[in-house]
Amino acid sequence: MKLFLIILPSLFQAVTNSLRIHPRLDGHTCPLGQFPCGNLSVCLPQLLHCNGVKDCDNGADEENCVDNSGWLQILGGMLSTKSSKARKEEETTDCMLDLFPEQCQCWAKNIDCTGQGLHTVPLVSSNVTKLDLKNNKIYLLVDNQFVAYKNLEKLLLQHNKIQSISTHAFAGLSGLKMLFLSHNKITQLRPRVFRDLHHLEWLMLDNNHIAKIVPAAFVGLKSLYFLYMLNNSLTKLPNASICAETPKLSWLELEGNKIHALRSSVFQECGTFTVLILRRNKIRWIQEGTFSKLNGLVELDLSSNRLEELLPSLFTGLHDLQQLNISYNPLKQIFADQFDSLPHLRSLSIEGLEIPNIQNRMFQKLTNLSHIYFKKFQYCSFSPHVRSCKPNTDGISSFENLLANIILRVFVWVIACITCFGNLFVICMRSFIITENSQHTMAIKSLCCADCLMGIYLFFIGAFDLKYSGEYNKHAQVWMASIQCQLVGSLAMLSSEVSVLLLTYMTLEKYFCIVFPFSHYKTGRKQTISMLVIIWLLGLSLTLVPFWCKESFGNYYGRNGVCFPLQSDVTEKPGARGYSTGIYLGLNLVAFIIIVFAYTSMFYSVHTTAAKAVERSVFSMEVAIAKRFFFIVFTDALCWIPIFLLKLFSLLQVEIPGTITSWVVIFILPINSALNPILYTITTTSFQEKVKLCLQTKQQSLQEAPGSQKSFTLVSIHTSTA
Repeated sequence: MKLFLIILPSLFQAVTNSLRIHPRLDGHTCPLGQFPCGNLSVCLPQLLHCNGVKDCDNGADEENCVDNSGWLQILGGMLSTKSSKARKEEETTDCMLDLFPEQCQCWAKNIDCTGQGLHTVPLVSSNVTKLDLKNNKIYLLVDNQFVAYKNLEKLLLQHNKIQSISTHAFAGLSGLKMLFLSHNKITQLRPRVFRDLHHLEWLMLDNNHIAKIVPAAFVGLKSLYFLYMLNNSLTKLPNASICAETPKLSWLELEGNKIHALRSSVFQECGTFTVLILRRNKIRWIQEGTFSKLNGLVELDLSSNRLEELLPSLFTGLHDLQQLNISYNPLKQIFADQFDSLPHLRSLSIEGLEIPNIQNRMFQKLTNLSHIYFKKFQYCSFSPHVRSCKPNTDGISSFENLLANIILRVFVWVIACITCFGNLFVICMRSFIITENSQHTMAIKSLCCADCLMGIYLFFIGAFDLKYSGEYNKHAQVWMASIQCQLVGSLAMLSSEVSVLLLTYMTLEKYFCIVFPFSHYKTGRKQTISMLVIIWLLGLSLTLVPFWCKESFGNYYGRNGVCFPLQSDVTEKPGARGYSTGIYLGLNLVAFIIIVFAYTSMFYSVHTTAAKAVERSVFSMEVAIAKRFFFIVFTDALCWIPIFLLKLFSLLQVEIPGTITSWVVIFILPINSALNPILYTITTTSFQEKVKLCLQTKQQSLQEAPGSQKSFTLVSIHTSTA
């Protein structure tokens, strides 16, 4: 603890120095990786901008942090131009229509029949401008259904049961501007079904079952601006340009379909496109030149598809693109010049991607980039000129520190001290006191040595956390790939596995002695030494296997800042995943079950024997043994069950926050290592008696011969359960 108090001030000193606000070198620029505090003459590092804390005196570091590039900016402009007209309509509350269903509401020239159980379109006055029929039971739109409503501007038919739309259903609606057909059961669009809708601007077809866009499906939509086909069943797009029939189309939403490929012809005449959303499809292939004619495109979203590669020239021609999202694709690589043709890009999302060849060159020419999103916060060091880089942490580490949480940074030293000093104390005391059961003592010492390694592992993690304090992100990639991280991680693995095997061996030895007391089973010295050597060799082999075949295991120990291979994800190599599963959900789980079964059987055996006796002392002894056995099993469960669950959930691809992993590694994993000295030595009655006898003998020897030095070695009384 004294060591910890000495180290703690240096920890905070390092953090303070590394994050100090630096003055700007001149009136205009900051050093690379730092950004100005508005109009103040100070600069802050990247990690302090847009982190939710006002670090600048004027709060400028938390201004302009919202990523509103792309569709948010466009939509905001559209809504602002329409808001004044909408306010004027809302001011008029009196109904100006003569005919409308009595169960519906009317104001001005608007009719609202929401949720009235209508099975057909009702008759209303011909001068209606807005007809709201959502949440009804309409299942069919027949020919000339709305032919009398030439002034109709908004038609809302979402959340009905429409399955079929007749070819002339929308005949006569030449003034219609918005048509909502969302959340119905439409399976196809007939050719020329929208031919009279020359002024239609918004067409909402999301959440239907449309599987194909037939030729001439959008004929007549000369003014269409917004086409929304989210969550349909489209498997492919037409071979001809989709904009041949919609020359003013600006916004195309195709998220959540089943599109497999994009041909270069599909967007050839779409020079007016500003937003193209292709998220959550099954796209595996994009033909060269597909986006080359989209000169005005502002946002392109290709995330959550099945793209394994991007052509180097895929984004050529997208000079005005501001927002690009290629996240969550199984991309094998990204070319160094992949984004060079995007000079105006402001937001880049590459989340969920492992980028083994990442380098500063990839983002160097993106001088206007203000927001970038990676899978790992460590990648942020390759884009120091970008003001907002996310994520700031993986839950384990952060921009500043190897251990993101201050509690973890403190307690890694506390638990390391407790673990090491507790086990060293037991080793020393067991060395001074000779017992008749020397084989058991050897096993206890061996267990303490294994547990000591866990403390040493924590000391190393704490030391490297101090070393990189305040600037961890600069060294994160190098650290996780370094031999130091591999060795530190293997130290924790060796400690964990040897400890598990030793506890299982000691439990089984005790089990045979108690459950079968007359079997004359007793291990000799040579047999015990042989078993301990085998256990250590097995633990060492399990630890070193990942080093032997890098191709199958990859960077097994360097997948996170604490160098412990606990979590699995989709990018983990199959060999590494299978190996860690075999250890945690195979070997360790079997060992835990054996220990629980053995202690349950031992308690039952003691209880059966005690039941034959009537003395109260026997009952007290039984209660004491039950408590002892309970705490041994409880601490094992406390340590291992969270690890079993964590590994199981990660295999099931349940997203596990890195914060949980860091707390498990620092607090849960070392529980057994810290408590084993207490459970197996310090709290045992026999050990306490030996210590008392030792002290008494020493005191007597000093009284009999003052000043003389005598051996501090004792031969103890008979022992059974030490």
